[in-house]
Amino acid sequence: MNEVIKEIKRGSPNFFPIRPTDYGRFLILSLGTGSPKAEEKYDAIEAASWGLLGWLTSDHSTPLIDSLMQASGDMVDIHLATLFQALRCEENYIRIQDDTLSGTLSSVDISTKENLEQLVKVGEKLMKKPVSKVNLNTGVFEPAYETTNEDSLIKLAKILSREKQIRHMRSPQGKAAAPK
Repeated sequence: MNEVIKEIKRGSPNFFPIRPTDYGRFLILSLGTGSPKAEEKYDAIEAASWGLLGWLTSDHSTPLIDSLMQASGDMVDIHLATLFQALRCEENYIRIQDDTLSGTLSSVDISTKENLEQLVKVGEKLMKKPVSKVNLNTGVFEPAYETTNEDSLIKLAKILSREKQIRHMRSPQGKAAAPK
């Protein structure tokens, strides 16, 4: 979104003149890389006694890195969900994310053929699931609409295709090709 706003401010010919804060006209598709199933991995009382080394490594995990990585994605999602909800255009923000991965599927560095094939299956199942939104009170993803992720992507593709056709017709190249 930041890059789009920068291009609008620069007056890029690829963007029709709109205000950079006209978020209601933005369509955002956010594809997550998947995340491990949400589980309570760390105990607050135990973590309170950790020193520097405990935060870097504890029980074969990396609590500090785990927390930062999870928080980063969550903050972006919550920010965008809140923004689009406040502007009453939450259907313009689609987040597709599987937060129930476990084992090797939740690892970003295991690229065996078997693991990749399993990830494809996860993605195919994810397309059949209902669109979900983050509950701003709990931070948990919940089904939001009667439509599936697949249907939502098809709808988005149609909108983008129409937009491309309109832009082409309005462009100098489109006007030159139009019959006179």
